[in-house]
Amino acid sequence: MSDSEKKDLQAPKDPKKNKDLKPKKKGATFQEVRSLMWQHRGKLAFGFVLMLINRLSGFVLPWASKYLVDTILAEGKMEMLFPIALAVGGATILGAITTFALSQVISVTAQAAIMDMRRRVQAHVTRLPIRYFDGTKTGVLISRIMTDAEGIRNLVGTGIVQMVGGVLTAIIALSWLFVINWQLTASTMGFLLAFGAAMAFAFAKLRPLFRERGEINSQVTGRLNETLNGIRIVKAYGVESREQSVFADGVDELFQNVKKAITGRAAISTFAGIVIGGVGILMITVGGNAIASGSMTLGDFVMYIFLIGLLAAPIIQLAAIGTQVSEAFAGLDRIRELLEHPTEDEEDEAREPLSEVEGTIELEDVHFAYEEDVPVLNGVSLKAPAGTTTALVGSSGSGKSTLVSLVMAFNRPDSGKVKIDGKDLMGVRLHDYRSQLGVVLQENFLFDGTVGDNIRFAKPDATQDEVQRAAELANCHQFVSDFPDGYDTVVGERGIKLSGGQRQRIAIARAILANPRILVLDEATSSLDSESEALIQAGFASLREGRTTFVIAHRLSTIRSADQIVVLEEGHIEECGTHAELMERGGRYKELHDQQYAWEENLFVNPGEDYLPETAE
Repeated sequence: MSDSEKKDLQAPKDPKKNKDLKPKKKGATFQEVRSLMWQHRGKLAFGFVLMLINRLSGFVLPWASKYLVDTILAEGKMEMLFPIALAVGGATILGAITTFALSQVISVTAQAAIMDMRRRVQAHVTRLPIRYFDGTKTGVLISRIMTDAEGIRNLVGTGIVQMVGGVLTAIIALSWLFVINWQLTASTMGFLLAFGAAMAFAFAKLRPLFRERGEINSQVTGRLNETLNGIRIVKAYGVESREQSVFADGVDELFQNVKKAITGRAAISTFAGIVIGGVGILMITVGGNAIASGSMTLGDFVMYIFLIGLLAAPIIQLAAIGTQVSEAFAGLDRIRELLEHPTEDEEDEAREPLSEVEGTIELEDVHFAYEEDVPVLNGVSLKAPAGTTTALVGSSGSGKSTLVSLVMAFNRPDSGKVKIDGKDLMGVRLHDYRSQLGVVLQENFLFDGTVGDNIRFAKPDATQDEVQRAAELANCHQFVSDFPDGYDTVVGERGIKLSGGQRQRIAIARAILANPRILVLDEATSSLDSESEALIQAGFASLREGRTTFVIAHRLSTIRSADQIVVLEEGHIEECGTHAELMERGGRYKELHDQQYAWEENLFVNPGEDYLPETAE
């Protein structure tokens, strides 16, 4: 994969944007594992009891084999044959029952832990600051929430229980083997120690691979998510082949990682087979000589074979489970990194609650930049009294959307203050403040649900009459009523089943129903035709009454009634006043107004020159 394509697959790196989002601490994965186990300690303890019964029942058969050979067959005590068979049968049934119960208890517990982790991570992600999402792809976050949490089943579920059970079985079997023939078992231990060292080395190599796989998978998923969401742009520019190439390179990198992991797992299994083979050779040679010399009975040897089987099975099992547990730890590493980023709720803990809001917004000498040494706002001071409408105009890149982003507390100023009713926004709780906000942004995002659900999004308990009233003010009641299902019409993902103008009017109705104290309209009528816009303006007039409103408008004719019009250029306020005052002043606002008027009337001084000012960011 080329460097440029790798950059396409990676989330943007903005050191300034995420400078305060670095993890607060490292090495917390084991603490997370302990916490998970403690949270489910009751069922885990019950699972360990079942596992102990299950493993102990497995030793009945080796014991019975020695008794069968040395006592029943050798001494002719056939009357003991049925009781021995009954004991083996009972142990087998008990083992089967505990195996089934173990899978039910532990597997269900594991799935519950996965569900809890997904809930926890999703809740954490939704409460991260906006600046975190600006630098992280959606697909990466989805991978953290859905895929990385899957590995928990190997820690809280059957994985860790089987590992402990395997170790316990190996210890019991090994101890018994020492009793039967310590010389043979001591030789066997050399093979087992070599295998243990090899496993430790392999896991140290595999864990970074699993961690890298999660990163690659999340980046590929993120790019795929972008491609599918932007499929119309992809097709419009005919770049399907390029997107296919980028995705193919990404999945190839993922394949190379998986191939290395498969090789590592196969090497462990192969080495385990070699160890078992070596143990078998020892049994044949040393065990055979022991029987010949009389230091071991034939029954001891048969039991020894069964116990070696019980010892070998956990060894092979540990090889498989160990890689799964290592993969789970790698996933938890990534989840911990995400969970250690501070949320807005954590930042709010030290802030004062905000109860009643009048709505006076004030900016005092505000400076802001997304990147170092590239200022977007430079010393902006502005006051919007409660209940007034402030319109923001200016050419593209002048800082209008950034200013309202600061007003909505999506970003924080680098220096200066943004105040609400005289209180610095940095000192009040964001949840309290945002509960007073209503927004209609340039990107009119609708959720995949009904029209009614989208309108009542900020007020889910709103009545149908309230929803319809908001829709009427937003001039969308008529076209919604024309749908066969009316307000129960499903709009599709991101509202794709509706036109741009329809989505915008539903977004406006959503803001109207929220009944906010502070209203932000960022190009709220940009997708509307002149007739629809004129109808909505009357609704906006009643909506803005008594509310502090910030408006970014493409059409200057829609903001003439604003209490103040602020002209932004290159990150600073060039002029401010009412429409009449600014027109009389003859400055930048009049220039923008005249250019737009000329464009609307098709009066171009030089054909081909675009007189439409770029007022949107």
